Amino acid sequence: MAFPVTRMRRLRHTEALRSLARETRLTPESLVYPMFICPGSGVRKEVRSMPGVSNLSVDEAVKEARETRALGVPAIILFGLPEKKDEVATGAWADDGIVQRAARAIKNEVRDLVIIGDVCLCEYMSHGHCGIVKAGAQSLGAAAAAPPATAEYEIVNDASLELLARTAVSLARAGVDIIAPSDMMDGRVGAIRKALDQAGYLNTPILSYAAKFASGFYGPFREAADSAPQFGDRRSYQMDPANIREAMREIELDIEEGADMIMVKPAMPYLDVIAAARERFDLPLAAYQVSGEYAMIEAAARNQWIDRERVMMESLLCIRRAGASIILTYHAKEAAKLLA
Repeated sequence: MAFPVTRMRRLRHTEALRSLARETRLTPESLVYPMFICPGSGVRKEVRSMPGVSNLSVDEAVKEARETRALGVPAIILFGLPEKKDEVATGAWADDGIVQRAARAIKNEVRDLVIIGDVCLCEYMSHGHCGIVKAGAQSLGAAAAAPPATAEYEIVNDASLELLARTAVSLARAGVDIIAPSDMMDGRVGAIRKALDQAGYLNTPILSYAAKFASGFYGPFREAADSAPQFGDRRSYQMDPANIREAMREIELDIEEGADMIMVKPAMPYLDVIAAARERFDLPLAAYQVSGEYAMIEAAARNQWIDRERVMMESLLCIRRAGASIILTYHAKEAAKLLA
């Protein structure tokens, strides 16, 4: 019945009523905290464009992991800054790679913390792309005399799958609980699933960055991970921001290849994609509140243009409301404190 019999404000009158009628709830158990691992000891170097986020040496990462778990956040995702880079991303799949060392150290100290291993090659490639690069008939690596023009190079899909699969097995061997391929090469989920199974890691799940868009919101991350491409861009493999139907197809194909969980990245500018994925697919759905989203909140708050805590929590709640059951966010620790 219409007004005045029906008054929508009745259930908004007090906080207790609002809480009772609340449709969407955010908890620390839904959060994942990203961490950047760098060489050295005792290193905690703040990322200029991401206040509050630091590159951490392995020993400092263990401390950060311990604090994260104590706050009720159940999982972290690790990104690596290797000592050196080359044209075959050796640091990504080497057993003594930076992320592999961090995973072992964290597992020794915080056994019940879920470790997600990002599987991509960009941080470890001399050219900064997410796959093997070929210019004409030659591979392009550190020895290239000059960056090629756009039409003169190609990100080679099938040859990159072997390196991605090798990286996934190496991370699983180091104790990583969940493998998360973020490269957007065609067929990488199937290649990784096959490699994990053959190596005996049948129970290691895959969280696929299934709909990862070629977004301008990644800028601060590329500073944090030192992963900006040295030439060209990533639009030939990451998705066109205009396409939601293509995103659904990407997700569907990854599920067919064996993905156990799926992800949409970025989050806030793509809430419609998250909602569409939740409506269509029954797998656990993650969304990544990426570095640009984080940096905008922090910058606006520092200029006193917004209420930082309120906007931080509202943004996470909206991602949850759109349908994401898992949220990767640099605000995970602070959000957990507030939720407690």
